[in-house]
Amino acid sequence: MTDTVSSASSARPSSKTLLPVGLLVAIAALVGVLLLPLPADLPVAGHRVLAILVFAVIVWITEAVSYEASAIMITTLLAFLVGTAPVIDDPSRIYGSSTAISMALTGFANPALALVTGALFISAAMTHTGLDKRIALMTLSKVGTSTRHILGGTILVTFLLSLVVPSATARSACVVPIMMGIIAAFGVEKRSNFAAGMMIIVAQATSIWNIGIQTAAAQNLLLTGFMDKLLGERVSWIDWLIAGAPWAILMSGVLLFIVVKLLPPETNAISGGKEAVARSLQELGSMSGAQKRLLTVSLLLLLCWATEGKLHSFDTTTTTYAGLVLLLLPRFGVMTWKDVQARIPWGTVIVFGVGISLGTVLLTTQAGQWLGAQVITHTGLDQLGPLGIFAILAAFLIAIHLGFASATALTSAMMPILIAMLQSLPGEFSRLGMTMLLGFVVSYGFILPINAPQNMVCLGTETFNARQFARIGLLITLVGYLSMLLFAVTWWRWLGWI
Repeated sequence: MTDTVSSASSARPSSKTLLPVGLLVAIAALVGVLLLPLPADLPVAGHRVLAILVFAVIVWITEAVSYEASAIMITTLLAFLVGTAPVIDDPSRIYGSSTAISMALTGFANPALALVTGALFISAAMTHTGLDKRIALMTLSKVGTSTRHILGGTILVTFLLSLVVPSATARSACVVPIMMGIIAAFGVEKRSNFAAGMMIIVAQATSIWNIGIQTAAAQNLLLTGFMDKLLGERVSWIDWLIAGAPWAILMSGVLLFIVVKLLPPETNAISGGKEAVARSLQELGSMSGAQKRLLTVSLLLLLCWATEGKLHSFDTTTTTYAGLVLLLLPRFGVMTWKDVQARIPWGTVIVFGVGISLGTVLLTTQAGQWLGAQVITHTGLDQLGPLGIFAILAAFLIAIHLGFASATALTSAMMPILIAMLQSLPGEFSRLGMTMLLGFVVSYGFILPINAPQNMVCLGTETFNARQFARIGLLITLVGYLSMLLFAVTWWRWLGWI
């Protein structure tokens, strides 16, 4: 009997050996698009890149494989499918795998990728020295002990860390343990409204300030890479801040109001709260030399980013790398390569580079332009003014974000196509400005916990459930969308971005 069960088991394929359903669907979709009749105005290479885009979107939405694995798959598909396609300018020749693989890796030579890598190093330095934790605790020590002040202080912490920690996931990973420690020190129930509100604020405020500060999120840096590559210009750090920060300030107040209304704290004040924060600060001891040097370099970087094009001509990537040199110097520096190499998510760098490559190849092979033209033809966008265009495309991005677990993946898949559409549309409006504003909407990961890594980090605390998060997130999304339309006809129009 045992032998029979054993042989039967060995005859059936183990569930672990089966390919994920999402990957099978992606492969089927890839083949399906390749088998579609070739439109007369779409080059063969562009047709094949669209098939690869469909494959990538399905893999990213279903998370059938890791983002790092999907990046390698996309690179390989580009090498083989584009490599065997006729050259657009000379159909008698094929691209060849060498040229195609170079196209697939072009994103790794983009300044935006270098900036992301530099930002990850700064985030690692913050964690390594504990400066991020000190900034958070010092901020909370100043806000008082009323529950509203503490919740408002949580938003303030998120804002301050957004300035100096260029990674949303790193910020939430730093703040969450601090907040959980404070909840425990306050003696508050883990599933209380106060604890739930605090953690939801951490997640939602992180997304809000991803919009307000250019260097706060990877998708923003990816977008600036597309601006450089596809539009030949980009929005500076300070111009992004002037455009996005007022909206983020407004939405921070809205977030606090909604959380207090939907999850009213059980008490108006937390006894012993200030002492608990002071105790945590005391445990950190006095500010170390490394923390002082890192803070100095961080403030200098903020100054350089904010004065780009005003007091100097060095771009954000260049000044960031100059700061890294100081942080890695012997004696003066705050870290060594060994200190940070294990803290850097190198997979993010790979995904980022391939994302830029895919977006660039979409336009190089005219696939993005063709797809954009089809959308314009069938939706009547060319009959609308700038506000109507922004309203429809922003609503589209908010809706499609529900299927993505990564704003970076959403940016890689959609923004090159939207940029191509904007370039094809008639009328006088700023294509660069509209690209930035649509980039703001890419960070709308407010509704589902799975829509952003910081949401999942906070959900892991088990202080709230997905339903509570969605109730607040739906209101934030609605108010955020309507307020962006208001900003589009006032502040952003006055600035010349629309």
